[in-house]
Amino acid sequence: MARRPIGPTVVLVGRPNVGKSTLFNRLTGTRRSIVAPIAGTTRDVIQQPAEWQGRHFQLVDTGGLFGATKDPLHAMVVAHGLKALRSADILVFVVDGREGIQTGDEEIAQQLRKYGHPVVLAVNKTDAKKASQQAATFSKFGFQPLIEVSAEHGEGIGELLDAVTARFPKLTAEEKAAHAEDAVGAAEDFSFSKGLGDSGEEEEAEVVEPDEDQEIAVAIVGRPNVGKSSLVNRLVKAERVMVSDMPGTTRDAVDVVLNWHKKRFRIVDTAGMRKPGKVFASGPIENVSVLIAKRAMMRAQVAVLVLDAVEGATDRDAAIAGEAQELGLGLIIAINKWDLVKGRGEDWVKKFDDKLRFMLKFLDYVPLIHMSALTGDRTSRLLATIDRIATARKKKVPTAQLNKFIERVVTLHPPTTKGKKDVKIMYATQTAIEPPEFVIFTNVADDLHFSYERYLTNALREEFGFEGTPIRLKVRRRAKKARP
Repeated sequence: MARRPIGPTVVLVGRPNVGKSTLFNRLTGTRRSIVAPIAGTTRDVIQQPAEWQGRHFQLVDTGGLFGATKDPLHAMVVAHGLKALRSADILVFVVDGREGIQTGDEEIAQQLRKYGHPVVLAVNKTDAKKASQQAATFSKFGFQPLIEVSAEHGEGIGELLDAVTARFPKLTAEEKAAHAEDAVGAAEDFSFSKGLGDSGEEEEAEVVEPDEDQEIAVAIVGRPNVGKSSLVNRLVKAERVMVSDMPGTTRDAVDVVLNWHKKRFRIVDTAGMRKPGKVFASGPIENVSVLIAKRAMMRAQVAVLVLDAVEGATDRDAAIAGEAQELGLGLIIAINKWDLVKGRGEDWVKKFDDKLRFMLKFLDYVPLIHMSALTGDRTSRLLATIDRIATARKKKVPTAQLNKFIERVVTLHPPTTKGKKDVKIMYATQTAIEPPEFVIFTNVADDLHFSYERYLTNALREEFGFEGTPIRLKVRRRAKKARP
């Protein structure tokens, strides 16, 4: 299937704290942008695909592009925001209906006229009677249409989307056919139970192949200032995410789409996650940033934990990795800034890796990649590993093949006795993918010794190639047959 474009680019622009991020979250049905009563909360340019009445588009929140701020990174914010404005197809000028026209609004209106893009004027916060009454005063800017909305309560959102999409180019016959195809495809659900029956034939472990349009969602996670944003920029070969030596530069979870070897990755750069006590003490902005980072992990398939080669691993790195494992994500440890330690010899590298493995011994199945976001060294290897792990997470093992394997490994190493009865493993089945999950049925036990479960997990991983992904194992006592 040919990959379709994401559609026109719609950019939200306005003074700080007029409700752009709330409107962005409302229009996309997400909590991607941080919302706080502090002007200039959003730094990065946040993008998210959106759809209205069959029309697809890319929605962009420009953050604190206009208005004075004490943020030391304001110049970088402005540079990224202006780039988004220049590439826009349609602008949504967001103003605050409660405050009325401010000097900043007039300055922005003057700037927008220079771009020559279609502008839809969204008068936000008009749920209050006074705000609704003075909404018409914004018509002096000359932008049409003027739509009254309440991003917080969802009022006027449909009318705003109608106004925006009415300014899109008309669909071609091919695009109309593609949208119809999407509607049919959306109704087709994958049934994992299909094909799990014991056919008696030897089958290979299958992979649920994504269609060409399906993305691999990747969360770049780690402590502040380990080089996450630099890595994202290196992968996409553009200054897409702000990079600074100042810890905590990234606040929002920033998505970028990357095409590599006929695969499409959605890379999410997240805010650095410090210890909970430090996050709480820093105030509401960092608290929300970390919450958004964790939500980004929840919608990812693979997490890349970025470490600093100079600093090595810390307890906080282990905690972040543990969260990714708990969520069932595929995981890679990317040891960044390797250019700063390169040349120290093979013995030093071995000791470094051994120490890292010891500290993160619960992640013995996770691949390590020594790389440099600065030089680009081994970034292609990182993408190849992400692809392999995403594929491994989709494997499903036919029941017949699985039970032949179980019989073999149990014969080599039987489970320990529970009480006075010998524990026998009767059969097994795979019940889920992403991550792979297996249920083991026994004669008497609802659980197995943790060391035996680890033995089975390691054997499954080696036999079927479940690289870099957690394997969930559940043990059930086989139900007794009812007597006639």
